Amino acid sequence: MVAKRIIPCLDVKDGKTVKGVNFQNLREVGDAVELGAFYASEGADELVYLDISATLEGRKTFTGLVRSIAERIDIPFTVGGGISSLRDAAKLLEAGADKVTVNSAAVRNPGLIGEIADHFGSQFVVVAIDAKFVGGDWTVFTSGGSVPSEKKLYSWALEAMDRGAGEILFTSMDHDGTKSGYPCDVFSRLCGSLSIPVIASGGAGSMADIAEVLLEGRADAALAASLFHYGELSIRDLKEYLRGKGVPVRL
Repeated sequence: MVAKRIIPCLDVKDGKTVKGVNFQNLREVGDAVELGAFYASEGADELVYLDISATLEGRKTFTGLVRSIAERIDIPFTVGGGISSLRDAAKLLEAGADKVTVNSAAVRNPGLIGEIADHFGSQFVVVAIDAKFVGGDWTVFTSGGSVPSEKKLYSWALEAMDRGAGEILFTSMDHDGTKSGYPCDVFSRLCGSLSIPVIASGGAGSMADIAEVLLEGRADAALAASLFHYGELSIRDLKEYLRGKGVPVRL
């Protein structure tokens, strides 16, 4: 059985790791490079760095930060934020990123997914989806979760897969930073409709929440931020707990 992955997420603004609730009220929680190195030493399987202000402010992800991360850690890491072209993706790969994640630009220009996948391979492309339950359906938002789009979660995830995405990173905006648990029914449906890995994001409040989304939610990986950033949970303790619950993980 393929091991489930534990992935700390580092939201980056101006080079610092930040965290908020429901994408609002951000506060600094540490240096992006140092935190990444610490999580790698703790047993994280991968890392995700998201420049959460890059798209909103029209900036590009800093390749210098990516180079610094690549010099310090020896586990795969994904970088996103402000990636709107094949050239943007190429710069990040050359700087040391293992994967890129596209979100807002892919919603506006779905062909970007296939363009990057055709050039580098699907395994290099993670499509991030931020969605909120609005009017009885999961609506996809862009620009750091500030602008609603016409796309809906399940149909957009299928389209992204068909266009060449190697993974889907779905964040429930309703659960983000609340520590109230993941919407496991949503993840179970999403995972059942796709043939590529799904990373669960938004709502981790305990080890039990993470076990639930990996088992009942059928997610291939669990991404969390608050629990790790505030020292409430260690990655090693989490993995030992998960193994005890029958979740295959690498220790």
